[in-house]
Amino acid sequence: METLPALLHEVWERTPPEAQAYIRALEARVETLTSMVHALQEQVGTLQEQLHQTSQNSSRPPSSDPPQHQRPHRPRGQRRRGGQPGHPGATRTLIPVEEVDEVVVIKPEQGPHCHAPLAGADPQPWRPQVIEMPPITPVVTEYQWPQLGCATCGEVPRAPWPAGVPSGTYGPRVQATVALYTGAYRLSKRTTQQMMDEVFGGFCRNFHLS
Repeated sequence: METLPALLHEVWERTPPEAQAYIRALEARVETLTSMVHALQEQVGTLQEQLHQTSQNSSRPPSSDPPQHQRPHRPRGQRRRGGQPGHPGATRTLIPVEEVDEVVVIKPEQGPHCHAPLAGADPQPWRPQVIEMPPITPVVTEYQWPQLGCATCGEVPRAPWPAGVPSGTYGPRVQATVALYTGAYRLSKRTTQQMMDEVFGGFCRNFHLS
């Protein structure tokens, strides 16, 4: 059934057809605008809900909280900072002195005030240990592979290539290091070449990955 505008039937019947068509067009436009307003109101409500979401009332991480949001204050506990009484320490175990590479004795020679010479030995000196990487110096081996002519058969042979000697420019440890960089650490070829150049003192300056 056709719905007529909100006018009295007598008034609508006296309205010219052109005016009726115009009124119907206006009503359709109003209905469209009303639907758009409802949709916008729903979007505004959704955005307002998102605006008031924090890490306390949603699954958002705390780093996404707005600056004005204040986290609930937690009462300070009675425990003091640091290790608690009775808790075992977590210090690094010293390497036995017979296993270190070098022992440097920093021994005082005189008293700090009287400047008198000191004698004796400390049976339990303080033993700080500094662990350092050794300087990385490449070991370059040149294999000279001469040819010698045989006076009997006239052949000019070379000696067989030694077993275990790589046929390429770089040895197995260099290749394993490159595999570690590009495989486990997922470095690019360019970064791997730069690391080989910087870490190994430039001897891999012409290193290229295929």
